[in-house]
Amino acid sequence: MVKVVLIGTGNVAKFLFDVFSEHPHLRLVQVVGRNVEALNYFKERTAVTYDYRDLEAADIYILAVKDEAIEAVSQELIIQDGLLVHTSGSIAMEALPENVRRGVFYPLQTFSGVAPKNSENIPLCTEAENEEDYTLLEYLAKCISNSVYRISSEKRKQLHLAAVFANNFTNHMYFLSSDICAEHEVPFELLKPLIRETYEKIMQQTPFDAQTGPARRNDLKTLQEHLFLLKEPGQKKVYTTLSESIQQSYGKKL
Repeated sequence: MVKVVLIGTGNVAKFLFDVFSEHPHLRLVQVVGRNVEALNYFKERTAVTYDYRDLEAADIYILAVKDEAIEAVSQELIIQDGLLVHTSGSIAMEALPENVRRGVFYPLQTFSGVAPKNSENIPLCTEAENEEDYTLLEYLAKCISNSVYRISSEKRKQLHLAAVFANNFTNHMYFLSSDICAEHEVPFELLKPLIRETYEKIMQQTPFDAQTGPARRNDLKTLQEHLFLLKEPGQKKVYTTLSESIQQSYGKKL
């Protein structure tokens, strides 16, 4: 039985809490967080505290807080034994104190209030300083996922950068698209089959082969018409930048 303490009360902590709670070989002994109201989510199923120094004994302490708070919060923790890990994609393992066993337990997924489906498909990236701690982390990871990888801090930063392009920037494109639809009273729902097909296509093809559209075709007339239709300067800039990037990728010019 692996004993776990969760430090943090945000979306990542809630996700880990829910999936860990369902596993018979894991025991969540405590959740720690400064937001007393947020602790209500956990208190019916485990012990909770708002004091970072009041930690229960555990095998693994998972620091699931905002990136900018990781170093400061980790310095407040009093851990006699056990492995301390954070869940960030962009923060090095070395941000954690040197005087504790330390590592990384990074779920490569978006967490925005809606629980991800099929946690067993979420890649979990682990890092540790010795083989014993790697073994412990990989055991924990394999309790909830079939996709577990050892990835160094440097490679994890690059992976996180790639994820920003694949997820955050893509979602912002959906937002801009929905804005255009709303402005001209066109249902955004009409685009959802296209969005779904785009997703399905890159499951079968490389993104390079799957690319379509006026920039890919070098359709200068349509590109200019679209720029004329866009009245907001920010949208024009995004459209131009992305179109030029597509053109350059396929050896063409605007």
